[in-house]
Amino acid sequence: MKLQGWRAAATSVRGTSHVKGDLPCQDSHAFDLIAGVEEVLVLVASDGAGSAAHSDVGSQLACQELLDCIRLYFSDGKRVSDLTRDIALGWLENAAAVIVRAAAETESSTREYACTLLAALISPTHTAYIQVGDGAIVVRSDSDGWAYVFWPQHGEYINTTVFITDPVALKKFEFDVASSVIHEVAAFTDGIESLVLQYSTQTVHGPFFDMIFGPVRTRPQAGLDKGLSEQLKAYLESDKVCSRTDDDKTLLIASRLVKAPSRALVVIEA
Repeated sequence: MKLQGWRAAATSVRGTSHVKGDLPCQDSHAFDLIAGVEEVLVLVASDGAGSAAHSDVGSQLACQELLDCIRLYFSDGKRVSDLTRDIALGWLENAAAVIVRAAAETESSTREYACTLLAALISPTHTAYIQVGDGAIVVRSDSDGWAYVFWPQHGEYINTTVFITDPVALKKFEFDVASSVIHEVAAFTDGIESLVLQYSTQTVHGPFFDMIFGPVRTRPQAGLDKGLSEQLKAYLESDKVCSRTDDDKTLLIASRLVKAPSRALVVIEA
């Protein structure tokens, strides 16, 4: 299996329900390739609560603050393998604090800025994942097909979740760091969960990712591809997708593969 540098595409798009209501996209995302003592791929995604008046701002602030914390961490010569749950908790607390300050400036409740937050940090030898709320991260390694990292954090009902503005959420956030070699990764908000996850069996719908990753693998240059990101945006705004979900949608995908693995993948019916 041939490998090269990380090539990626990323986008956040308004769902048809928000287009009809003339509302902004409440999803946000962030991407970086950090060249420190080791190259680290960073994917961040956030979904603003649909019922919160300023959740679009909350998701933007959360993504930017988390990315800033991650950049500062690696600028100090740290590695992914050095990351601990306490450090990740500090990052999430910083993101929540930024939102609290924004709410105070507008004399609003922090609930009006409510949002989820998830991140993947991948080095050549280690991976780290952080998640508050729904959405998910899925990965592919050498020997395995597609697998999710954490199952989305839903409440009693499928359309409920927890937010970074909830103090209890920061006590129960998902975290993992491990020695692991990952060649492909995707991070997404709950707007596309129904397309890519099988709730009844808690499995990943591999054919979707096999399809969506094809163009990424053919890109010759490492980094975030703007043209491919625009194509991804157009796809998520297409009737084919919007006929199945009217929510805002965020999807970040990154690959080091030059071509698809030859090993056959198990096909899961949509």
